Amino acid sequence: MSELPTRCPPPPPPPRPFPPSLKKKTTLLVGEESPPPSAADSSPRSTTALPPPFPGRPSLEPGMRINGRNGGGELEGHPSPTSSQLAVADDMIENENESLRERVSDLERKLLDQGDELVCLRSTLADALRRISSLEANRAPAPTTPTSNAPDVRNGARSGGSSPHISNHVSPSTPSKDAYGSSGVRLRHPPPTSDNRETLRRVSSYAPSSMAQRRAVRYQSTGSLHSADSQQSSASASPAPSPSPTHTPAARASPSLRQQGYHHQRLQPSSPSNHSQHGLPPASSSSSSNLHISKRWSSTGDFQNMSPAHYNNSNSGGAYGQQQHHLQHHFPHANISLATRLATKSLFNLYMRPQQHSQSLKHGTRDATYNEEEGYVRMFLRGRPVILYAPSNLEGYDITKVATAPSSKLKLEWVYGYRGRDCRSNLYLLPTGEVVYFVAAAVVLHNLEEQAQRHYLGHTDDVKCIAIHPNKLLIASGQTAGHDRREGRPHVRIWNSVSLSTLHVIGLGEFERSICCLSFSKADGGTLLCAVDEAPDHNISIWDWQKGERGQKIAETKCSVDTVVSAEFHPMERTSIVTCGKSHIAFWNLEGGCALSKRMGIFENRDKPKYVTCLAFSQTGDVISGDSNGNIIVWGRGTNTVAKYVRGVHEGSIFSITVMKEGNVITGGGKDGKLIELDSQYSKTGLEAQLPEFIGGVRTVTEGRGGQIIVGTTKNCIAGGSLDLGLRTFTVGHTDELWALAVHPSLPQFLTGGYDKLIHLWDSQAHDVVWSKELEDKVQSATFSIDGGVIVLGTVTGRWMCLDAETKEIFSEHTDGDEPIQVMKFSPDGSLLALGSRDNNLYIYEVTDESRKYSRVGRCSGHSSYVTHLDWSTDSQYIQTNSGDYEVLYWNASLCRQIPQSSQLRDVEWATHTCTLSFGTIGVWPEGADGTDINNCDRSHDGSLMATADDFGKVKLYSYPVCQPKSLCHTYGGHSSHVTNVNFLVDDTRLISSGGADTSIMQWMLC
Repeated sequence: MSELPTRCPPPPPPPRPFPPSLKKKTTLLVGEESPPPSAADSSPRSTTALPPPFPGRPSLEPGMRINGRNGGGELEGHPSPTSSQLAVADDMIENENESLRERVSDLERKLLDQGDELVCLRSTLADALRRISSLEANRAPAPTTPTSNAPDVRNGARSGGSSPHISNHVSPSTPSKDAYGSSGVRLRHPPPTSDNRETLRRVSSYAPSSMAQRRAVRYQSTGSLHSADSQQSSASASPAPSPSPTHTPAARASPSLRQQGYHHQRLQPSSPSNHSQHGLPPASSSSSSNLHISKRWSSTGDFQNMSPAHYNNSNSGGAYGQQQHHLQHHFPHANISLATRLATKSLFNLYMRPQQHSQSLKHGTRDATYNEEEGYVRMFLRGRPVILYAPSNLEGYDITKVATAPSSKLKLEWVYGYRGRDCRSNLYLLPTGEVVYFVAAAVVLHNLEEQAQRHYLGHTDDVKCIAIHPNKLLIASGQTAGHDRREGRPHVRIWNSVSLSTLHVIGLGEFERSICCLSFSKADGGTLLCAVDEAPDHNISIWDWQKGERGQKIAETKCSVDTVVSAEFHPMERTSIVTCGKSHIAFWNLEGGCALSKRMGIFENRDKPKYVTCLAFSQTGDVISGDSNGNIIVWGRGTNTVAKYVRGVHEGSIFSITVMKEGNVITGGGKDGKLIELDSQYSKTGLEAQLPEFIGGVRTVTEGRGGQIIVGTTKNCIAGGSLDLGLRTFTVGHTDELWALAVHPSLPQFLTGGYDKLIHLWDSQAHDVVWSKELEDKVQSATFSIDGGVIVLGTVTGRWMCLDAETKEIFSEHTDGDEPIQVMKFSPDGSLLALGSRDNNLYIYEVTDESRKYSRVGRCSGHSSYVTHLDWSTDSQYIQTNSGDYEVLYWNASLCRQIPQSSQLRDVEWATHTCTLSFGTIGVWPEGADGTDINNCDRSHDGSLMATADDFGKVKLYSYPVCQPKSLCHTYGGHSSHVTNVNFLVDDTRLISSGGADTSIMQWMLC
């Protein structure tokens, strides 16, 4: 076989020689003429003209070479460029770069505007869905009897197994009329069907992807001793728990019967037909097992959830209830003492050890006894026995019975006040038109256009700061440490502003004192949260708040030993944080997602301010800070050095800086009370406004709708408007401890006074101030005359004065002692005025000339401590008083003599009931109570309800009379300090409560 010849590949073609003009690098200056093209360069490609790269610049002609500089640095056929030509080229390039920067800045601004529009649309849509769902839920009729295939769901837990979570953030806050059967039994709504489940999902379906459904855990506080109503947010989106479907409240007695004879009734014995009639399953021992699987009970109605028809009350007074028999019936394996304890404590206490009381000192009603022969109850307060005589017509009184909670409940309708005296950056506008701020333990969402409020009540103590998520739907709020070691721990709650449902609770056990600063990251869509603890080292921590139910702390370090007043994420840099405070400003960087590094701001040779008081960010990313000297400092983006220094913008501290959408800057002075507008170059535009002195200086400024601004002040007021058209105040508050509260006798108005020397007359329907007046002394007490035309005010110096309710003119002043006037009240016929002083005396004055003239009748002496409360009899002859050492004394008003035999006045009808120590208020004192725990109480005008104010920030509602030591009630939170006073309005439709140190006033609606 012949060998095939091997074929070699052809040699590669020689490389194409480059034209000589392209062998040496050169750069053709813009504007120079190019040499004529050579023959080698003549081609269709080289004869096509290039389009101009930028408008306004000369285009390259055909044949113009870019890289053609020879070794000598000259273009072929051209001399070297001169310095003037280079300068012209540099100027053109700089101008082009500036044009590009402006175009990029415009695009970024447009992008931010579009993002804001999307956020507004999403928030508006969510709010609209909330309202639609609320209307649909109100309109949907509720069944009167439970169906066989719908198991009984009680407080979010099924009665026979696990406790699945049931969403409630779109249910109505007030039950519809269809929810009540003809027999008066109040029923719960059945579990959601496929139709209404879709309604429940619609709000959350528009939440961002970061709000995973698996993390949507609803947290509720366990601070309530008797009811979980206080933990529900006050709005249509967050309903108050309704009583158990098996509970029928006892029939209400008429006011005259309740006031005179403590009405009692006889109840029919239970029968199987009674159960079936109300759609109730027969009682069984399995009910006791349900107690151990329930994690939270929403109301004390769960302890007394059987109809009165279930007991035989033929041998005792039925108005005080027969819960003991009910507990024996449903807890057959438990003794009655345990069952009674369960009926008066929340489920939280079941997991706690019982309090160990001192054997030598007795407290409260735990050791109360009833002497049937003499007809009195003996209880102890701080080891001192208190004898309280029962009405003589009382029959079948059993001290071991448990009184039921009232069928009426309270819903927070309005909160008066704002916390601006010591908190910053606490005022924001949501896309829904609601202004968000806080006071006491409540976060208020105030719609200025609709004049409506919603309230988030998840906190157990003072709220100190809030932050708004970039999606404008979520809000983070941080609270201070409270008096309760378990429930008062400082933490941060992240909640939905539409549904008012709590999504995450982070930092329990991680913070030491209180959270003073909060900020969501902005450049990454709000995945991180920055928090500053008000501990001695002011620790700063970064949280991935979406990880798990309690979030995950990814970094923490000491911030500063000095006060920190602000901490903000940079809006354009994900890992950049800026903090400021006393004598410092710090620039932080989150490195590697787990460590914080700090660079201190360098003031160079400029005066270092005592405080850097506020922060803001310009539209280009520069940091703007204000200080206590009234200066503004601009820090370059990404640097810690001063880029611009603007002196003397304000006289005194600058408390707030806001950058408007148009680029202008609004600054607020805390001392001079001025609002000054600056342009984007930080020069004054000449537009400014001066706040009135009575509302204080500027605390914070936020941008409102249509270029308007909303201002929070240092005297706890909020104003809104514009610099050119002026500002209008729409929220007024007190700035110091609040004690005086008086209700108008015929109009829906009330008056408050405090240690800030201010008195405000409020209209409960308009939710606004009728008038205000500043006095010379601190106000301790107040009362209206019988016709409402005169207001009497008691001060802490022993002076008391009378002023006209319309003109505010003081027409009479008097002095009784040099101690505070604790309480004052006109007699029912208006002829006498009684004053209880802290000097242990009771002063009686005769009133004439239409409450314009006051003549002293005498002084009642007999108390060994200061007078705390007093009540007049309906015939204006007798007075009952309480004192600071738990005495109950009775007086003849016309003679100014004490009546030593208390039993003689056991059947007297009292026009009001504000004395906390009486037979009708035995049940308001919890077991182990101190004598100062209950600050005040008030009976409704129809005699069916009693409200109390206590030292733990709670308002409680009882059925009147509260003569059973074990009386169930509804408990409501919102105040963060001791509640100093409560009063029903004249028509009993609303209840007013005043906080002490939290300076808040809350208006509750009865429903």
